[in-house]
Amino acid sequence: MRKHQWLSYLLGTLLVGGLVWGLTNVQPVTAQAKTSQAVTQYQQWRKTYVGGKTQKYVKSNNGQGTTTALSEGQGYGMLATVLAAKKGAKTHAIFNQMYKYYRAHRVSSKTPLMQWQQTKRAGKMTSVGSQRNSATDGDLDIAYALILADKQWGSKHTNYRAAAKKLIKAIKQKEINHTTYLPTMGNWATNSYDLSKLRTSDLMTGYFKTFAKYTHDKTWTKVAKRSQTAVKKLSARHRTGLFPDFILATGASIKLKAVKPYSIESATDNQVGYNANRVPWRLAQTYKLSKNKTTKKALLKQLKFFNKKSKVTAVYTLGGKAVNHYENTAFTAPVHFAAKTMKQNALKKRTAKQLPKTIEKHNYYSATLQVVTGLQ
Repeated sequence: MRKHQWLSYLLGTLLVGGLVWGLTNVQPVTAQAKTSQAVTQYQQWRKTYVGGKTQKYVKSNNGQGTTTALSEGQGYGMLATVLAAKKGAKTHAIFNQMYKYYRAHRVSSKTPLMQWQQTKRAGKMTSVGSQRNSATDGDLDIAYALILADKQWGSKHTNYRAAAKKLIKAIKQKEINHTTYLPTMGNWATNSYDLSKLRTSDLMTGYFKTFAKYTHDKTWTKVAKRSQTAVKKLSARHRTGLFPDFILATGASIKLKAVKPYSIESATDNQVGYNANRVPWRLAQTYKLSKNKTTKKALLKQLKFFNKKSKVTAVYTLGGKAVNHYENTAFTAPVHFAAKTMKQNALKKRTAKQLPKTIEKHNYYSATLQVVTGLQ
């Protein structure tokens, strides 16, 4: 009896750590171990980065200075929380608390886009000035997370379906360029120059096709097609297939023009920086949702580049030169997810060794991308 109890305790302990030793059927146990590890890392992440009481938000200030939150982080957080539920975690309550925070920080009651940044002032999370504008990437993830919540829990008690449809409609009206039918950077993009700015990691064709089916709005089919045109052209610009953080896109035929450093956000505007680092994830995410050939070709071209590297490092020129020699999980995790999705085992194993076993505690962006990609 004691021997049996000891063995049960040992197996239980290993399961919590994300590892299971299979005695007979290896494959299901391995899958279970991966699921457990992803959920364990989600719980670590939540403990470190999720703040608030009845309204939960994702802290983006890395434990330093004034507490801040971003719509980007809220989108990641809501997405990770519903994905954890799909893997068996009991996260319905935390999702609803994140949903309440999103609702409390909309641009307005009539415009359900989320204000892009909040800062803790006098004990309250508030937005001032340009912080009240929206950021398209955060809104897209929030909308998709609401669709998944509707599928996971239904909309009888909390109407995720209605909320998703209202947000998707607002994104179409306020965050889509109605000449190119590509996503803009936010609702603040109103003049022709700002409307032409494209954050390449926002080309989430899988989301757009999902929105079209969910809302029966053919506009999203057009957005998906134009996004695929942009993906094809971006992929063809360089032998590496790498996308820059930003590019200018104009006209119905999607004419692309490179941007200069610091012209939009930072020194890496025309490189693979801390925006385009997400592109392998977004392309792989789209491929999982739609099995699109254009997406597959573009993604495989990028993975061919990364396969030639002994390790993934932070920031590349579009020609493939490493700008830095240090590693950063925000770059490694998306490549790892893409390799896993496309069944490129050698690259998957190599990038897995680069990923930390426990969630980084002072790097919101890296830790969050590791968790979100790990759960998909």
